[in-house]
Amino acid sequence: MKLLFVHQAYPAQYRYLARALAASPKNEVVALADRARVDRYGSDVGGVRVVGYQPPQLDPGRLGETESMRSAFLQRGRAAEAAATDLERAGFRPDVIFAHASFGDAAFLKDVFPRARSIVYCEYFFRAQGGDIGFDPEFPGYGDVHARIRVANAPAIAALDAAERGLSPMNWQREQFPERYRGRIAVIHEGIDTGNLAPEEQPARDELITYVSRSLEPHRGFHVFMRAIPALQKLRPRARIVIVGGDEVSYSQALPGGETYRGRLLKEIEGKADLSRVRFAGRVPFDQYVALLRQSSAHVYLTYPFVLSWSLLEAMSLGCLVVGSRTPPVEEVMRHGENGLLADFFSPEAVAETVADAVARGAELGPLRAAARRTAVEGYDFATVCLPRHLELIREVVSK
Repeated sequence: MKLLFVHQAYPAQYRYLARALAASPKNEVVALADRARVDRYGSDVGGVRVVGYQPPQLDPGRLGETESMRSAFLQRGRAAEAAATDLERAGFRPDVIFAHASFGDAAFLKDVFPRARSIVYCEYFFRAQGGDIGFDPEFPGYGDVHARIRVANAPAIAALDAAERGLSPMNWQREQFPERYRGRIAVIHEGIDTGNLAPEEQPARDELITYVSRSLEPHRGFHVFMRAIPALQKLRPRARIVIVGGDEVSYSQALPGGETYRGRLLKEIEGKADLSRVRFAGRVPFDQYVALLRQSSAHVYLTYPFVLSWSLLEAMSLGCLVVGSRTPPVEEVMRHGENGLLADFFSPEAVAETVADAVARGAELGPLRAAARRTAVEGYDFATVCLPRHLELIREVVSK
């Protein structure tokens, strides 16, 4: 079977699936990605041949943010189409296409490969209410929000319209899509490697509190966690806090003048917290991140109603005692007092008290750690749960 994966930041959500399919001698697997990804990772990633296309080069300041988004989607789609056309002319005609729905690079693929069966990754559908937009009154977002929502959702609608099936990693994410599309969207997580992400038999427990996010921004509750630190240190003065993440933004609106959320929040808690016991590690290699979480006494994961991070499931697989926000994506995975602890997203005091309680009762809360590990293994392990479901979905679309 010939399979094509399309994602601007490949491997991204296809990091395990594409490699697993490429491991079979019966399959030929190719991926399309931004040319910068090919330059960074090479043209062969785990047996997958990666072909680059030129991403759009736009000036949002000249076009305006919303018009820039529209142009980016169109140009990305045409660039991916050109790369796909080169593949077709060279004799590669996929049986199945996996493509992310929301970036525009899936827009014209069915025109190039009309006989291919298409499965589009439905990561998120923006809404004016009920999701991340408008959730946090402190950061209301962009003024032209309705226009931005329409433009941001347009590629996903177009991709779904041309696809045989959609694919969402979580039920809550699927439910954000319009009802008329949900019946075509399967819920299958991309999976995590629970075999390698296992807890140590005798981990150290020296009151280490961890917080991890790709970017230190409001979407992942960074402002809430920072404001919880003064109260947390009063309750657990011996605790060390390690924060992993970069200063750029991934989802939240950037602050003006190059200011970072870390800089702003540090000024806010200055004089209220002992910052000598708080370490900002920046972004770290994956093995260091895993080693850190294995030593964690309590791991904090906060998020808007938005895409659930891999880091939560990875922390649960590692047997972390997780304190999560009481928001819908987290509540789909975590149950308070069963496999972790939940706190009000908007209450730094509640977060501090819950984390302090977790640290204080670490020994007796061992069953929560074990239950978190079971949740990850039984529901999200790639090899035993997610891969078989993906294979079944492939068989389904090919048979039709």
